[in-house]
Amino acid sequence: TATDAEEHWRGRMREKLLARMAAVPAARDLSEAFLTTAAAVVPELADAVAIFRLVDGVEAGVRPADAPAATSPERVGLAPGLPSLPPLDADFVLGPVAQRAIESQEASLLAFPPDGPPGDGLSDVSVRWLREAGATGVALVPVVVDGRTVALATIATCRGNPPPDEADLSLLRDLFQQMSGPLRRTMELQSIRGKALALQQSFLAAPPSIDGLTITALYHPADSAAEVGGDWYDAVRLSADALALSIGDIAGHDLDAAMAMARVNSILRGLAYDSGPAASPAVTLSRLDRIVQALDSPAMVTAVHAVLRRQTHGGWYIALSNAGHPPPLLIPADAPSRYLHDLTAPDPPLCVTDSLTRATLYADLLEGDTLVFYTDGLVETPDTDIGDNLRRLRERTDALARRSPPLRSLIRGLLPPLHHRRDDIAIIALQARPDS
Repeated sequence: TATDAEEHWRGRMREKLLARMAAVPAARDLSEAFLTTAAAVVPELADAVAIFRLVDGVEAGVRPADAPAATSPERVGLAPGLPSLPPLDADFVLGPVAQRAIESQEASLLAFPPDGPPGDGLSDVSVRWLREAGATGVALVPVVVDGRTVALATIATCRGNPPPDEADLSLLRDLFQQMSGPLRRTMELQSIRGKALALQQSFLAAPPSIDGLTITALYHPADSAAEVGGDWYDAVRLSADALALSIGDIAGHDLDAAMAMARVNSILRGLAYDSGPAASPAVTLSRLDRIVQALDSPAMVTAVHAVLRRQTHGGWYIALSNAGHPPPLLIPADAPSRYLHDLTAPDPPLCVTDSLTRATLYADLLEGDTLVFYTDGLVETPDTDIGDNLRRLRERTDALARRSPPLRSLIRGLLPPLHHRRDDIAIIALQARPDS
């Protein structure tokens, strides 16, 4: 009778926990999947859950010379009253028992004697915490996706609770198997992100050196695993006294957007160099529009293309054309910042109409002035007004400019806080200085 009652209880518990895991496949990212899993396990089945994400079978935190960098461990669930999980150093290494579980892809159980876990088989950090928490046992559950161990879940029972047994281990295996879908999607997104970033970085070359100008640029990918690929900047030296500069954004944030960016950037770079210092930026963008629509047809492209020519009396003469892009920001040496063509709406983006006469706008860049080109990730966030964001960017710029920082420090200071970076951001800025 007791055996039947226990089996009935275990069956009900299995159904209850597996029902809780139904939310895992809908998780937005891997951390959310881990948290959902931990909430299903703690405290009804265990008292603590720590998950180590692996890269090519290497535990997080370990960085051998021939292995790729791994992500940080997830510390996801503790029952009330337990000590906090300790921080892990960059050189943290899982113990040999965990290593065997990773290599064998077999779940295992460790039951501890009354005086706590032994000092061998587990990492020193783990042993210290397990003894402080009064751990009675640990289950090690590898999470396997497509034949590869991609995470190791360590589940502990503490404070006199009985250690997990084979029935518990079977249920834990079933629970963590629910994570294989989110893990697979995350791995695919990370692969796409890596390829997109590599392709993008190959086209974001360092700006050329030219007398009379300090030029700097940066690119920051978005935090999201998929959000990368569409932004670019470029600067082409046309002669000793002329420079072509462009910045743009392809609709989309994936590998396709990165490939489209590479093609559009290459075409514009070639057109700018072939057209030379006397070219009209509006004509160059119109030529680019016709070519891209004929050969490629991405969804939409916004861009600013400018040609800067040195003036004989000092400073630079700017001619630019804007195809639906946020306006460049001019920071005079002795006046508040302002947007170029504040009162003039930009032309439509590329790839939205077959025939359009684009406009060229003109400005001067005097000694000490700074001109900043940027993509919309710097000023666009969900549920905010773009006009308010542009005003805040100008105010932040003026506050920074009053301190007269180096150009690179200035543009880094314009970046929003990390938790507000929902899109990738590209910036290229130049400052007029005396000729060397």
